[in-house]
Amino acid sequence: MSTQGVTLKSKQELIEKWSKPEVITGSEILLRSLLLEGAECVFGYPGGAVLFIYDAMHGFSDFQHLLTRHEQGAIHAADGYARSTGKVGVCIATSGPGATNLVTGIATAYMDSVPLVVITGNVATSFIGTDAFQEADIVGITMPITKHSYLVRKAEDLPRVIHEAFHIANSGRKGPVLIDIPKDVSAEKILFQPVTEVNLRGYNPTVQPNKMQVEKMLRAIEKAEKPVILAGGGVIYSGAHEELYEFVTKTGIPTTTTLLGLGGFPSGNELHMGMPGMHGTYTANTAIQNADLLINIGARFDDRVTMKLKGFAPHAKIVHIDIDPAEIGKNVPTEIPIVGDVKAVLQLANAGAKRADKADAWRAQVSQWKAMKPNKYKDSEVELKPQWVVSMIHETTKGDAIVTTDVGQHQMWAAQYYPLNKPRSWVTSGGLGTMGFGFPSAIGAQMGNPDRTVVSINGDGGMQMCAQELAVCAINNIPVKVAIINNQVLGMVRQWQEIIYDNRYSHIDLAGSPDFVKLSEAYGVKAFRASNKEEARSAWLEALQHPGPAVVEFVVRKHENVFPMVTQGSTIGEMLMGDSE
Repeated sequence: MSTQGVTLKSKQELIEKWSKPEVITGSEILLRSLLLEGAECVFGYPGGAVLFIYDAMHGFSDFQHLLTRHEQGAIHAADGYARSTGKVGVCIATSGPGATNLVTGIATAYMDSVPLVVITGNVATSFIGTDAFQEADIVGITMPITKHSYLVRKAEDLPRVIHEAFHIANSGRKGPVLIDIPKDVSAEKILFQPVTEVNLRGYNPTVQPNKMQVEKMLRAIEKAEKPVILAGGGVIYSGAHEELYEFVTKTGIPTTTTLLGLGGFPSGNELHMGMPGMHGTYTANTAIQNADLLINIGARFDDRVTMKLKGFAPHAKIVHIDIDPAEIGKNVPTEIPIVGDVKAVLQLANAGAKRADKADAWRAQVSQWKAMKPNKYKDSEVELKPQWVVSMIHETTKGDAIVTTDVGQHQMWAAQYYPLNKPRSWVTSGGLGTMGFGFPSAIGAQMGNPDRTVVSINGDGGMQMCAQELAVCAINNIPVKVAIINNQVLGMVRQWQEIIYDNRYSHIDLAGSPDFVKLSEAYGVKAFRASNKEEARSAWLEALQHPGPAVVEFVVRKHENVFPMVTQGSTIGEMLMGDSE
């Protein structure tokens, strides 16, 4: 497996190579422009409206395209590439059903602020609005879930549009940008000249913060006796993990990281309290509920973090740092708003940050909670426990893998039992909670990080929404290691039906699922099954040592629940501790 990235030097060479105006098609302009933007690998699926684009790829050796088996696989792969590299992910699909198959992936990226450029074909401009074959108003359909969108009506606009799209997607609050290209535009021939500047009136995200607001935060830290830092995905997206580490070290403030913020602060640090919210740690939730100062750094006060809003952090003065001013005060009243890029804010704050001297007793209290109430479960020598499986995966990868997950119980167990110390090592669907995301996103992460181990942890439900992408791994020898936590049930739905709906189980039985070992082998992927600890460790170690893709199906206890758990309508201080209670 290899990727063919465009280095800064080669990009400059390409600009010089193409600086002389040349008559080429809109499709060739698209490919050249993507290379100029540094696109290393594009994920896609061809169809009638993009045939000129795919024809332009024929014999174009500089361009790398990965053919997935479903458009949703393509966009989730582009998403995983973007989250794990910090670069813009790119995918291509045809018009109509090809474009609409991308909608879930666009919404996934939009909810989690992931930079994507999504390219769709459309019917020829003369047919737009006539209900032509495979016509869909994808710009209109996706307007609520894109940061910006373009319907390109002239090939001469393509160089500018593509350059703007990458800039918009990867600046400010990042997100997906859609470019819809009618078929006649992709075939039109014009003079091509690269565009290297962006001039967008009205789009000027605030990067540098207001110094007075940062000073207010620093004064609040000096007065605080029970301060807490809540760090979110914005820390990772802005590349501010080192600045956060410095800020926490200087101030000595206990820190919790959201689901999307995992890896933004080292899990092994004595001041790290784990994840907050519905399945957060006892320490993180209890600390937030008792804090007198809560500093939100790049998180959006999602309902899975806050749970019942009335009663969230009831004693705390709220500081909220975010590049998107619309998020500040949206869910939780904020006393010290700081608009700006997290990295820029923390760099300014670190210049004057001092230790929270009044919080010595608080730090001792947090340490005591961590010792008294760690995440734990009842292990078994008879049944395979999913928590043990995740811990074993962490141990055998030495915590250095990029981990992607699908959505459900296994996602929460992975968040709880695979401690992360590096940013961009955790790829998961947070805001939308998209089943089928985990495995394709691992393909994208592996393409963007060919020298790292990529582990995809999935449930037996989500795996069946994307299993066809096993063919992509087999054909291209993409060495993703897939762990399927098979409890033969829609686990998180079953847990809710048990706890909230008084054991009224309804339509959750997945016992008729395929034999995942045979399914994997049918695609040409090496596979194993394990139902006890000895088998699990042996199979997983063999999978890790295998040079290509490998799947391990872990048959685990069906009725295992994720704890701690906060039920809807409760505050995060009202936790069900399960077996450890």
